[in-house]
Amino acid sequence: MQLVVGRIGKPHGVRGEVTVEVRTDEPEARFAPGTVLRTEPGATPPPTTDEPGVPFRVPAELTIEEARFHQGRMLVAFDGILDRDTAEALRGTLLVVDSADVAPPDDPEEFHDHQLVGLAVVTPAGERLGEVARIDHAPSSDLLVLRRPEGRTALIPFVRAIVPEVDLAGGRVIVDPPAGLLDL
Repeated sequence: MQLVVGRIGKPHGVRGEVTVEVRTDEPEARFAPGTVLRTEPGATPPPTTDEPGVPFRVPAELTIEEARFHQGRMLVAFDGILDRDTAEALRGTLLVVDSADVAPPDDPEEFHDHQLVGLAVVTPAGERLGEVARIDHAPSSDLLVLRRPEGRTALIPFVRAIVPEVDLAGGRVIVDPPAGLLDL
């Protein structure tokens, strides 16, 4: 499974640096110099190169040359991206890593999103409520987005009082929702 760790934004300056919307909680590790990230091109068509009729193609992989934070934004320079026009062609590209390359968290109470997506959600009594569709990262707490059997979705705060157990080996998340939570 491919995990998105960032999305390339607009160019910064004229030497090929780009802004990156960070989508990982370990940016220093994911964007360390020498790291190779796979790419998924964005939806916007890239501009052409100086050669007529030859479009710029986003490479399958990009290697981090340098990364730094500037005014709250991650700025990244990639090997071989040397000018603003080429950097502009990368805009919208997703930067991904293979989930097999991601080490499990040290804390047994911490989980990567990809570990939770697809798990069955059940009550402490074993009643099936649905499955985890995705994780939304809200300012106050993470939210499990529950896909209900009838097709609706429900948001469940990912806090111990409501989610007392995550059983990765058993493929389930135990949820003890307060009355009315799943009716919202």
